[in-house]
Amino acid sequence: MPARTTLFAFLGAALLLAAEAGGVSSPSAREIMQRVEDRDDGDLQTSDLEMILIDKSGYQRVRQLRSFGRDVGEDKQSIMFFLSPADVEDTGFLTYDYDDPERDDDQWLYLPALKKPKRIASRDKSGSFMGSDFNYSDMTDRELERYDFELMGEVEIEGHPCWQIKSVPRTRKEIRETGYKQSVLFVRQDNDIVIRSVHWLQKGNRQRYFEVHKLELIDGIWVATEMTMTTRKAKRTLHRTVLRNHNVKFNQDLDEALFSVRRLEKGL
Repeated sequence: MPARTTLFAFLGAALLLAAEAGGVSSPSAREIMQRVEDRDDGDLQTSDLEMILIDKSGYQRVRQLRSFGRDVGEDKQSIMFFLSPADVEDTGFLTYDYDDPERDDDQWLYLPALKKPKRIASRDKSGSFMGSDFNYSDMTDRELERYDFELMGEVEIEGHPCWQIKSVPRTRKEIRETGYKQSVLFVRQDNDIVIRSVHWLQKGNRQRYFEVHKLELIDGIWVATEMTMTTRKAKRTLHRTVLRNHNVKFNQDLDEALFSVRRLEKGL
């Protein structure tokens, strides 16, 4: 399925250099980000996730989840359920990610203690997702039309040539909803994956550092199977989230009723 700029679709960009007389031209930052959006990230996906929350003292909390995703035309739907530990068991999260840039994505969080789903308002999407370093806006795609991009140059990360791209929201509304006032993305040229990014938070003079540590080719689709998001203030680490992706499968037989608020309430 075509991937747009989201974290759980795991962001990326590839570049094909066009030859010109007397030299080689580089694509624009916007063209690179279009390749991000057009990258194939599979369809009808299931996976098991391990989320590890690590505080500034090194104390760890480990959570197990199961995730499902599918395409609906140009839109995407995903649902995930927390399996353990007991304090988050049966919590569910449903996302409808719309391709239309004029339409806000829909998100619902089901907390068993409340016994009803809570719709995530736009003003709350910059908040932490279940105590992690990812926020709700990280769980959906970024609409390219809402950003200005600048190609900063080329760097090499662990032997892989990457493009360095600056991304700035065009409106205060986008900054409020994402919580990020600007970002810098490092995108591998060979497989359309963003392997590193830095995000400047709107509040608190903090930054978030995203990094992909492991990539696997599964059924012809590149999948980030281990990544981290770290929140820092200056050189001090405040919190870190490790996300590991296991048992990734594509083209599974998934009922459309799975991606519904009713199923969110029912659980697995």
